[in-house]
Amino acid sequence: MKKITQNDYLQWFTDMFFWRSFEDKCRSLYLKQKIRGFLHLYNGQEAIPAGLMYAMDLSKDRMITAYRCHVLSMSMGVDPKSIMAELCGKVTGTSKGMGGSMHIFSKKHRFYGGHGIVGGQIPLGAGIAFADKYFNRDSVTVTLMGDGAVRQGALHETFNLSMIWKLPVVFICENNDYAMGTSVKRTTNVQNIYQIGIAYDMPSEQIDGMDPAIVAEKTYKAIEKARSGEGPTFLEIKTYRFRGHSMSDGESYRNKNEIEESKKRDPILKVRSVLLKKKWADENKLKAIEAQVKKDVEECARFAERSDFPPIEQMYEVVYNQKDYPFWLKDPD
Repeated sequence: MKKITQNDYLQWFTDMFFWRSFEDKCRSLYLKQKIRGFLHLYNGQEAIPAGLMYAMDLSKDRMITAYRCHVLSMSMGVDPKSIMAELCGKVTGTSKGMGGSMHIFSKKHRFYGGHGIVGGQIPLGAGIAFADKYFNRDSVTVTLMGDGAVRQGALHETFNLSMIWKLPVVFICENNDYAMGTSVKRTTNVQNIYQIGIAYDMPSEQIDGMDPAIVAEKTYKAIEKARSGEGPTFLEIKTYRFRGHSMSDGESYRNKNEIEESKKRDPILKVRSVLLKKKWADENKLKAIEAQVKKDVEECARFAERSDFPPIEQMYEVVYNQKDYPFWLKDPD
């Protein structure tokens, strides 16, 4: 892995501050009922995509994840304006306004969701990796899940087959301590989640998810191992979400002291501290970046709000491939 430089840290700071600001803007639009349905924010977990961006080859590697997907899709290169439009249900969105918050998707940027079914993306990630191996494509699929999703039986079937076939896939559990409102301690006897992979002889490790440099180093090794044909790795990345599971979460299962204590490990503050300590940037430069980011996020919101809602006819155009689909509602005459 190439050495992490001043430019990398500046890019991390810019991206992570943008992602945090983007999610905060989404929260504001949701409270104004301009975004509806479910909304799962990524605040606190930004070091994971920052590290992955550094470790992955974005020209060929792939990603699939669960429903907390806005930031991860941006890290793969998806236009944040289109993501914001999708959240607002507008025709300029990534799925023409018909996917919404939980289903961001971009074939162009090799981002395959955004999946609302808990754990549903785990076997799909292995399937994408199987296709790459079958067609001799030099690509790796990063398959992310939450700590709640590892309770799904499909994970065990997927781990078993992935090891048998030595698929080019890296499984990542973003362990933020809570499956919706249920703590890891209440859901499992194996609280070190990475140990699940050991049962399949899958190389498995628990790492700090609040430092992008650590995430970059560990995920790079796993990705290159998969690319070389050695098979999958399972990484439990310990992180923390600063907001509720979704916008409807009253967070009665944890107290403010726990949240505030976790915020001392804020990955954005960590990167900021490195930049200042190494004199790679001063306060004026960082404040200038923050000011520009806020302008860019406001432009995303303006783009979404000015875009049109999709016409009702689009429901048929994008759902059905067969133009004379026999089950369309027809006039009784």
